[in-house]
Amino acid sequence: MSETTEATVVEFAIGTTIEREPESRSALPIVGNGPPGTWVRFADGTRVPLPTDQIVEAVERDGLAVVSFGGMRFTGIEGTRLNFVRERDVWPAEALSPERRGRMTLERAMVTCVRVGVRRVWPLLH
Repeated sequence: MSETTEATVVEFAIGTTIEREPESRSALPIVGNGPPGTWVRFADGTRVPLPTDQIVEAVERDGLAVVSFGGMRFTGIEGTRLNFVRERDVWPAEALSPERRGRMTLERAMVTCVRVGVRRVWPLLH
């Protein structure tokens, strides 16, 4: 497994926004819950959860959500979905949920562009 040093950047469809769960504070230590959730909300109201522990930047720009993932690699298209795999954890192990998944898939229509660093990897321009 190779280590990805450049972020994988997903530019979502026009009309998307980012929603974040508020961080809760507790006097008691909470271990293994993972970070508060992050979703992309689409213009039709659909919400898609994202692997919050892999997000290094999430912004809304030019009418769409742009999310940079560290430790995630775009592996291509499987059927109708874009496929991303977790190569390494960005957060320390004690801050992660044991239920975290090793992959993220997104329907093609949800995404306008995928980049690794500044290089566009989907859709490819010919």
